[in-house]
Amino acid sequence: MAIRVNPAGPPDPAAWFAATYGREPDGVWFAPGRVNLMGGPDYTEGFVLPFALGAGVTATAARRKDRRIALTSRQQPSKDVLLDIDALEPGSVPGWAAYPAGVAWALRQAGHLAKGADIAIDADLPVGASLSSSAALECATALALTELHQVPVPRPELAALARRAENDFAGIPSGIMDQIAALLSRAGHALLLDCRTGTGTPVRLDPAAAGLSLLVIDTRAGHAVGDGRYAERRRACERAASALQVRSLRDVTDVGQLARLSGDPSLQRLAGHVLDEQRRVLQAADLLQAGHQASLGPLLTASHHSLRDRFRFSWPQADEAVAAAIEAGAKGARMTGGGFGGSVIALIPANCSTQIRQNVTARFARHHWPAPHFLDAEPSEAARRLC
Repeated sequence: MAIRVNPAGPPDPAAWFAATYGREPDGVWFAPGRVNLMGGPDYTEGFVLPFALGAGVTATAARRKDRRIALTSRQQPSKDVLLDIDALEPGSVPGWAAYPAGVAWALRQAGHLAKGADIAIDADLPVGASLSSSAALECATALALTELHQVPVPRPELAALARRAENDFAGIPSGIMDQIAALLSRAGHALLLDCRTGTGTPVRLDPAAAGLSLLVIDTRAGHAVGDGRYAERRRACERAASALQVRSLRDVTDVGQLARLSGDPSLQRLAGHVLDEQRRVLQAADLLQAGHQASLGPLLTASHHSLRDRFRFSWPQADEAVAAAIEAGAKGARMTGGGFGGSVIALIPANCSTQIRQNVTARFARHHWPAPHFLDAEPSEAARRLC
């Protein structure tokens, strides 16, 4: 989706809304982006370990008395949209507005959308960085539309409706992790999320207590979930599960089962990654619960190598960023998100941040790639009303 950073920083959201719509807003809502520290893919119904970022998407909104939704984005100033709630159908709204429109459609379908709204969208997540700006947009919009009209919806249900918006309205075949991470995360914690049941357990994530920090490296190799490769990996996982006669690869518990895929080495390799990744995410959660923050590093790197060599989800800039970060002192690093572009997450000694950033940047320069961007990743609070 086309949300990009404005280096000048956002204006006051209420003042910008008033200048845009000629009246004061009724509230401001924020939903964060996320990093998946370990696990997945979420559509295999296994476990993942995401945490919310401090950066995300803001929806500033005011009630309307009719059943229309006006949308404007500071990142897309020439593409304002006016929607008729009752005319919304999958595929009827193109571009960035498909995500908030899909939320309105899903809420209407569930009987949770009372009236319309004027909504102004702003964001400080980089485009294509695989930090889940689409889910942040969906969740900020969902909170605004329900809370504006005092329609209480439990957050797990709201996450499921936001996922419907992405899957069924916008046509993106994603899992549930991003929406749940946006709506249910806790500051200072990762969320051990069971993607089958939708239930999550907060796990303390406090790298600073061990003299460490988490660094997002945006490789600036654009990630687009809708480009076909993400969907192809999902179909391959479904074929592997079907060949193994299980509902999903989550149900594969014994590596010996993979012998049944020997006739298709690519599926066997892919399923092997998913099985090993489940073990890694549970081991990572155990380490964090025991306070062994630094021990997470080798698991991150092992996960990346498996994503690169077996699941084949990685891309050259991610591989170089991981290698350069570790060379400069990182405890471990892996790609994060839906693959084929986006970001890397690195666990680094707090006193090595400058050295690691310089080494990654120099490695990119040798390849004549655009310089990477960096974001300090502090586990942050879930979506909420700001005012």
